Amino acid sequence: MALSQPGPREPEEPSPHTRQRLQGLAVPGVPRRVPADSRSAPQERPPLDPADRRSASQELPPSGPAVPRAPPSPQECPAEPRSAPQDFPRSEPAEPRSAPQDFPLSEPAEPRSPPQDFPQSEPAERRPSAVPGPARQLRVLLTPLPVAAWPRAQKRLLSPRSPAGKRLCLEPDSGSRDTPGSAAGPSSAAHDQDGPWDADSDGSDGGDAVPDGSSHLSAYERKRLKNITENAKFFAALKLHESAARLNRLTTKRQSHITKRAKPKKVEDEPARRRSRRLLRVEPLDIPLLETPARPAAEEYHQVPAGPLPMVPEDQAESSKWTEALLSTWMRMSELNADNADQSTPDIMRYQESLSSMVLSEENIRKVVKARVCSMAIHPSQSTILVAAGDKLGHVGLWNVSCGSEEGAHIFTPHSFQVSCMHFSPCNPAHLLSLSSDCLRCADVTRAVFDEVCRSEDNFSCFDFLEENACTAIVSHWDGAVAVVDRRTPGVSSELSADIGFGRTRTVHVHPVNKQYFLAAGSVDVCVFDVRYLKAKGNKPLSSLTGHTKSVASAYFSPATGSRVVTVCADDKLRVYDTTSLSSTVTLLSSIRHNNNTGRWLTRFRAIWDPKQEHCFLVGSMAQPRQIQVFQDTGNLLHSFYNMDCLTSVCSINVVHPSQNILVGGNSSGRLHVFK
Repeated sequence: MALSQPGPREPEEPSPHTRQRLQGLAVPGVPRRVPADSRSAPQERPPLDPADRRSASQELPPSGPAVPRAPPSPQECPAEPRSAPQDFPRSEPAEPRSAPQDFPLSEPAEPRSPPQDFPQSEPAERRPSAVPGPARQLRVLLTPLPVAAWPRAQKRLLSPRSPAGKRLCLEPDSGSRDTPGSAAGPSSAAHDQDGPWDADSDGSDGGDAVPDGSSHLSAYERKRLKNITENAKFFAALKLHESAARLNRLTTKRQSHITKRAKPKKVEDEPARRRSRRLLRVEPLDIPLLETPARPAAEEYHQVPAGPLPMVPEDQAESSKWTEALLSTWMRMSELNADNADQSTPDIMRYQESLSSMVLSEENIRKVVKARVCSMAIHPSQSTILVAAGDKLGHVGLWNVSCGSEEGAHIFTPHSFQVSCMHFSPCNPAHLLSLSSDCLRCADVTRAVFDEVCRSEDNFSCFDFLEENACTAIVSHWDGAVAVVDRRTPGVSSELSADIGFGRTRTVHVHPVNKQYFLAAGSVDVCVFDVRYLKAKGNKPLSSLTGHTKSVASAYFSPATGSRVVTVCADDKLRVYDTTSLSSTVTLLSSIRHNNNTGRWLTRFRAIWDPKQEHCFLVGSMAQPRQIQVFQDTGNLLHSFYNMDCLTSVCSINVVHPSQNILVGGNSSGRLHVFK
């Protein structure tokens, strides 16, 4: 301990070593705050005697938290009420140490209150209160101590505001422990001048700088408050908020430059897609292309009123001389008696020779209807060739092949939908009956009208005459039912409607000998029924023709005896059945492999019997070159009609003259081809 000398001492100037040590106590980066009363140079101020120092120390108001101090020893208390500054405790207190003479008490050149590193605690009865007392003057006693005499418990103080490796050993203020009622610990003037101290806390509050009004906090809380302040200064030095704001501005700027591509507006009238010359039907290198079925853009059906319609061509307002000539020819042909025709059946050799003599020429090709051909009929006259064709749009075309001029073909519109079936009356060829989905009409050339025979909301699919006089007919519906129509009954309703148990009925055909039997072809069913036992529901077939795995397009009896039935199925098979005896089980004679995949734009094939040959039938073909094939009931191919120059399309619908060697084939573009 360094004891103060009793009695007044003259102030002396500090030695250079002392000045250098005082300058080392300054914390780098923290500006030194000098009290207002000590900003002048220390050399200009006169030294004060002890009495003046005491009076000056009473003028300073106490500030800062109360720091406990150890009570002074009896040796340190002089006669006058002034206490010497407490020096650091020594490990060997047995030898009292006198104050060195080389360091007189004097005012420093720049008054500074260094922080106390290791404050000592004093008893509770001697702790000064926080009540402000009379102001006192701060006095710092600097006593150099050897390094070996420092206490072992002393800490090495390192701070970011002080040079690394320096020890801050400061003397506590001795003037604040003498006067009762003054604040303990370092004076507030020293704290305000130099800011927070650089001492690390070891459980005491000597080195923690706290703001005013925090004297009630404990040492731990003051240390925590100090750490919070230092952390806040550190993060403020990093300038994180400014960096975040700068990044935010950069990001916003980049997003503002991004422009979304505008979606193209949908164009209602898009340009037509590019297609090849083959699809455009352009002939390359002057080579004619094979005719393919025309693909109509949109099917436009004409709404035909109910009731009788005049036989006026579609493109004429009234009957012209050419139309009158056609109708007069038709009427004259129907008056001739055809009973003297040869009805004998030739043998196969003679029949093949007759087929080979039939050829196709350019003048025998004509576009008769506008859309694809769905049905055809040929007049039984031997003198003139008159052909009728019905298309998908409800048109009926009449073509006088024997005329040989452009005016020989005329188009009528008696129906609103496709004409699926046509027949000349067997007893009166002046009548042409045509069936559409909504009605059955009869074209009477003698009166030049299209009479309405039957009308129904159900879709009609096919019909055939039940008698030789053609007064009654059996009509099939697409939904599977059949109806009996009597032309002699007034009105346009059917006589009987019967459900035969089919899901769909495509064709019906009456037995040529036994007119009470009729053949119905449905989805996968082909059955023979007796019209005399038809009733509304619960009808059972007389015979069933089995073996079909897909939908059946047509089924027809042989023309003379009805002993054969030929069917066309979507499973690419042509089947021939023996119907000599109509029993429950019908024998399959032959099954012919045939491409029946006509697709959507072609009319389905229908195999028809040649009226002049009981055991031969004709059917269209998908083979190249385009042709019409003739098969025997045994499955043998007898002949193929083709002409590579004139026939370039598929003829799905065909008809054969009953007494002449004439074959007519219709394609999907409305053209008719006549082989004769």
